[in-house]
Amino acid sequence: MCLAIPGKIKSIESRFDGMVRMAKVSFGGIIKEASLEMVPQAKVDDYVLVHVGVAISIVDEEEAKKTFQYLEEMGEVEDELNISEFLPDKKEYSNKK
Repeated sequence: MCLAIPGKIKSIESRFDGMVRMAKVSFGGIIKEASLEMVPQAKVDDYVLVHVGVAISIVDEEEAKKTFQYLEEMGEVEDELNISEFLPDKKEYSNKK
């Protein structure tokens, strides 16, 4: 399943002679790049929904944090950000508590 994940823009840079705006977006501390072509008005510290490396809309902070928390609880964040291999096995972790 492909989801749009909310994240906070940490920095923006222009590439290809200013033709493309790219952002470093933080998803709960994990930084990924996203294109800002669909949200040209986006700026540093804005929250955006990112789908397959493209910011598709700007959202408010409260909604972004709530959505990210729900996705994290459902286990969708790891899959969508391709970070599952870097996280401890949840079964193994829960047995150590």
